[in-house]
Amino acid sequence: MTTQAINVETSSWLGLEGARVLIAGAGGIGGACALAYLAEGARVLVVDLDQEALDALAGEPEAAEGDASFLRADLTEHGAGEKVVAAAIEALGGLDIMLHAVGINDRRPILDFSEDEWDHILRVNLSSLFGLAQAAGRHMVEQGHGRVLALSSVSGLLAHHSHGPYAASKGGINQLLRVMAREWASSGVTVNALAPGYVETPLTAHHLSKPGKREELEGLVPAGRLGTPDELTGPALFLSSRHAGFITGHVLYIDGGRTLV
Repeated sequence: MTTQAINVETSSWLGLEGARVLIAGAGGIGGACALAYLAEGARVLVVDLDQEALDALAGEPEAAEGDASFLRADLTEHGAGEKVVAAAIEALGGLDIMLHAVGINDRRPILDFSEDEWDHILRVNLSSLFGLAQAAGRHMVEQGHGRVLALSSVSGLLAHHSHGPYAASKGGINQLLRVMAREWASSGVTVNALAPGYVETPLTAHHLSKPGKREELEGLVPAGRLGTPDELTGPALFLSSRHAGFITGHVLYIDGGRTLV
C-alpha cells in the first residue's frame, strides 16, 4: 500500500512549497484558493473559459509575484480534461493537487427547465469535473500520491427550492468523489469535497441583490451571516497538505451551521 504524501521540500506547517497545483475556475472561490496556494509557495496553473476572470486574477499582486500561469479552455468540451491536465503537467513539471471550482446555477422551479438547460448545467458542474479529475487521477495514481478537491455545496444535501439541476449536480459531485476516493485510496491519492453554504461570490451576487434576499438567507444560517471566499481557502489548503494524507472521501461542509437546521 502506498502512503506517500506530496513530495516537496518544505519548512512550513502545511508543506505546500513547490507543490504543483491545477485549479479550474478563476473567479470567486477558485480565484481565492489560487492566491492562497501561491502565498504558500505553490506553483499554480489556473484554467477558465472566461478570459476576463483570468486577466483579473493575473493582475492580483500575489499572482504577479508568485509562480502562476493561466490557460483559457472550455472544460465542457469532450477531451478537454485530458488536454488541460497534460498542459498543467508540462507547465508545472508534474501535478500534485487539482481543485475543481467551476459551477453555474439557474434558480427556477424544475417544471420550468428544458432538457437542454438541464444538460448544460450538468455538463458545466459535473461532467467537467469528471473529465478533469479522471485525467488528474490517472497521473496521480501512477505517481503514487496526489490530492483531488472539488467544490460541492450544501445544496447537494438540502432540498432548496428552485435549485433542481444545481442540486443534482452537487449531489452527483459528492458521490462521484466518494467513488474516486474508494478506487484511488490505495495509490496514495485522496479525494474530498468542500461544500460551502451561502457565500458571497459572483455566482450569488445577483441573487443576493434582490430585495430582502440577503436578510432571508442570513436568517437561515446559525452564524447569522454569509461566508466569504477566503473562508474556503484554509480548508482547501489543509486538505491539500501533508497533514491530510489519511482523509479521503469526505464532504466538508463550510456553512456557518446551515446544514444543522
